Amino acid sequence: MSANLPRIMFAAPASGTGKTTLVSGFLRALVARGLDPAAFKCGPDYIDPMFHRVALGVGGGNIDLFFTPPDVAKGLFRRRAQAADISVLEGVMGHYDGIGDSDRASGWRIASETRTPVALAVRPKGASLSLAALVKGFLEFRSDSMIRGIVLVRCRGKCADRLTPMLERETGVRVYGSLPEVPGAAIESRHLGLTTPDAVDAVRDKIRLLASEMEKTLDVPGLVELAKTAPAFPASPPDIAPSPESPVRIAVADDPAFCFYYRENLELLQALGAELAFFSPLRDAGLPGGIGGLYLGGGYPELHAGELAANGGMRRAVRDAVSSGMPTVAECGGFLYLLSGLKDGDGREHPMTGCLEGVAANAGRLRRFGYLTLTARRDSLLCREGETLPAHEFHYWDCGNPGDAFRAEKASGGDSWNCVVANASLYAGFPHLYFRSNPVVAGRFVVAAARWKGRAKCATPNRS
Repeated sequence: MSANLPRIMFAAPASGTGKTTLVSGFLRALVARGLDPAAFKCGPDYIDPMFHRVALGVGGGNIDLFFTPPDVAKGLFRRRAQAADISVLEGVMGHYDGIGDSDRASGWRIASETRTPVALAVRPKGASLSLAALVKGFLEFRSDSMIRGIVLVRCRGKCADRLTPMLERETGVRVYGSLPEVPGAAIESRHLGLTTPDAVDAVRDKIRLLASEMEKTLDVPGLVELAKTAPAFPASPPDIAPSPESPVRIAVADDPAFCFYYRENLELLQALGAELAFFSPLRDAGLPGGIGGLYLGGGYPELHAGELAANGGMRRAVRDAVSSGMPTVAECGGFLYLLSGLKDGDGREHPMTGCLEGVAANAGRLRRFGYLTLTARRDSLLCREGETLPAHEFHYWDCGNPGDAFRAEKASGGDSWNCVVANASLYAGFPHLYFRSNPVVAGRFVVAAARWKGRAKCATPNRS
């Protein structure tokens, strides 16, 4: 059965226009109006949904047409959107930018598949009538651009007042106001993108300040009405059934050093019967009790290398768990934590868990950035030989032994390389996985954790 799901996407001509700032402030403005919005990030980014969570008080999700086919992406969208008053999607890069020089997996593709009206955020910066030419080009580049509105960003009131009638006359598209630069609300960037919310001073106050400014300069009610023009949304396919061998507890690292997780990954593990036990490798003395599996996500361990090294109890606990054969998934930052050592930004080496040989250091540039397809070269915890998985890499730190259990090929063509350390109980490598792309992979992780826990119980002497 189809459903009315009000929704809107904020897109831009290019990265760096201010989409995350605009979306975070808009979400906060909706909450202040008593609405219950849902937030979605188009593409593989982890950090932008963190800002959505700060603005909303609940987590956001990702929609990605490289990771999943359209029917799966739409099903995931509907499940979260149908519990909300309005859904706000944040585009990725420029509106039409997809894999390589194509529109595959672009924000435009997602808007088209979900039939979501788009508000295009444009920054005047030294242009007037030429801005109309830019917008006109975006409107006409595809037969239906999905662009139904314009928002002027980093544009003050007088400038917006002058540009608005011209843009509406020349493009035929309504301008829904503007957002000037707001002193005291700037959100800085670092080497993997925007600074994560935990490291932003008074981030909630900054987002509230943005929302307050938007109420003066942006037509928030008009944008809500635009969202309501979205057509009815199709029904969702059935969800995943729990594994018959579950439940089992899986420990999930969660602190400023390890914070890059797709919400859909965690929810799928839970749907399969796993209980997630969150812990901090920075602060906790040891792993949670009663666990059968370990999930070490990506993040910024390089910024916390000294603190991670100082927590010797946790390093030993992780080393003992992995060496005992506890099923473990370690992506990017989690992979670095399993190495012998990790050099910080100043080049100082710090000991890590020592589960794997090797020392990671700053490569000085972005390494193997982008979408890729993994092909298993042999059987291991998550995959059988020859099976493929979509994945994503995005890191500056590198090491000399990234593994060879999988062959990676860039989605945009050209480069390929061996990667990932994997065996019957371990996946550890730089590529990030999106479990909804192949739920069987997540199911294998949960089943392996349940079986390992069962064996560990049998091996424990009965002291009664």
